[in-house]
Amino acid sequence: MDHFEELKEELLAAPLNNGHPFRTGTLGTVGLDMMARLRTIVLRKADPDLNLTFYTDFRSKKIIHIKENPKVSLLLYHPAKKLQLKVEGLAVIKKDTASLTELWQNMKDHNKRDYTTALAPGSEISGEDSVEYLDSENFLCMVILEPFKIEYLKLGSPHHTRIRFSKKKAGHWVSDFLVP
Repeated sequence: MDHFEELKEELLAAPLNNGHPFRTGTLGTVGLDMMARLRTIVLRKADPDLNLTFYTDFRSKKIIHIKENPKVSLLLYHPAKKLQLKVEGLAVIKKDTASLTELWQNMKDHNKRDYTTALAPGSEISGEDSVEYLDSENFLCMVILEPFKIEYLKLGSPHHTRIRFSKKKAGHWVSDFLVP
């Protein structure tokens, strides 16, 4: 299997398998304050064009940062395969009712709580038991990361392999080997 097919196979498998190492990754954003902000996200969907979807609260800081600067990075690591992927792309916020209504209806109740807090994520509270939840409103949204570059790094012996894949148009990627 070639390197691009390997990374594609792993990205497509991640949202379908709770135990897959790429199911969670570190998302990096940079807002107007020019400070890099990192947080863990859960991949919920990957499509054949390698667009990657995650869910979040519409009031979260990551949404503010994406609105200020839609260029984001996602770092993924597979320890068993010693494979790291660094995905760079544009983040698109989806808050349309049709997509989210079906998603909300099919979501487990305990997961819905994450999107129904009375206060926005990151707001100060008096203690861990003082989070209030709303019954009739939610702040769920989707973010789709549309990649334009993916760096593949495979650690191995006798040497490591590092390749930059750049998207030239839909479904067409070019590659360049890099010094690991």
